[in-house]
Amino acid sequence: MLNIALFGPPGAGKGTQSSRLVEKYNLTYISTGDILREEIKEGTVLGMKAKDVIEKGGLASDEIIVQIIEAKIKRNPYANGFLFDGFPRTIVQAYILEGMLFKMNTRLTCMLSLEVPKKELMKRLHERGKSSGRADDTEEVIQNRLKEYDEKTYPVAKFYKDKGIYNGINGIGTLDDVFKRLDAAVQKSLEDRWVNLILFGYPGSGKGTQARMLAERYNLHYISTGKILRQEIKDNTDIGKLAKPYMEKGAIVPDEYAIKLIERKMEENHKSNGFIFKGFPRTMVQAYILDGMLHKVGSTITSVFELKISATEAVKRLVDRSKTDQKRPYDMQIETIISRLEEYEQRTLMAKDFYDKKHLLHVVDGQGTEEEVLKRITDRFDNTILRNPR
Repeated sequence: MLNIALFGPPGAGKGTQSSRLVEKYNLTYISTGDILREEIKEGTVLGMKAKDVIEKGGLASDEIIVQIIEAKIKRNPYANGFLFDGFPRTIVQAYILEGMLFKMNTRLTCMLSLEVPKKELMKRLHERGKSSGRADDTEEVIQNRLKEYDEKTYPVAKFYKDKGIYNGINGIGTLDDVFKRLDAAVQKSLEDRWVNLILFGYPGSGKGTQARMLAERYNLHYISTGKILRQEIKDNTDIGKLAKPYMEKGAIVPDEYAIKLIERKMEENHKSNGFIFKGFPRTMVQAYILDGMLHKVGSTITSVFELKISATEAVKRLVDRSKTDQKRPYDMQIETIISRLEEYEQRTLMAKDFYDKKHLLHVVDGQGTEEEVLKRITDRFDNTILRNPR
């Protein structure tokens, strides 16, 4: 998802610019101020709770804010992303937003802060009060709101500066000029983010071949737990010795071995554009582990592809491979091949479903030449994922 928080003092022009960003990037707009005013107008329980505080220029309680944002998110389960206007306003709310987005397997892409001198803000707010008749645009309330911003909201900037996603934007100029600055910052944030892919499919579905070609095409680092473990075994490392019995049977290696190796590869290649994972995760537990590892470095899974072939075709391909120099120890016995297919159906399909429920899964026909399958994947990726970044 592309998730943007638009930051800035009252009168900075957030509402106007939000509509433009929402339209260009097909985002769901969440303005806590607009939602609260609607709640107040309709006389809801939440509205009545917030009414006195809002009309005095104060901030609604975090409990109220969380309830209205969660309700908005639930009403838009297939959103391409969200633009948050007026949230977060405090450090506490910044942490709340982190937790909400993590629950959705995503994160904030960038914080855009419109910077406008106080004198200009006062002028804009007075003019808006005269034209709109808003009760919260009186002189006393304006002063209080700006004070609230300085004391409580401005420190949030440091929170996002420390995360490296804060962008200060000059808010003076025409609407077009300001939008161009905001848009440039969004584009830069998209260029800087990692793209992380997972390939699922029966053993023999062609995941390794496609992963290598995708890694080259999108400048990603290819992480194959099987390949890494085979090298560990060849080098006779401690992990290699422990993993060898599992690898010979084509069984799932204990998670602690895979975690160490994957974290090492991610650390060694932290300057890459992202990663493509093959052979991990193979279980639901490993899916949670991978989410945790990526969250630790401020990233998430971008998309998941399943290469769809029949079990019969998978057996045929593995038997054929056993007759080549690309054979694996677990290709040599038909019983082992069948056991691996059963394990995929019983355990790995649960991990695949985990990502399907997050709306990250794309099923691609795995039949055909390597180039034909690659084109199906890249067409789907280029036309949906890159244009509508998750």
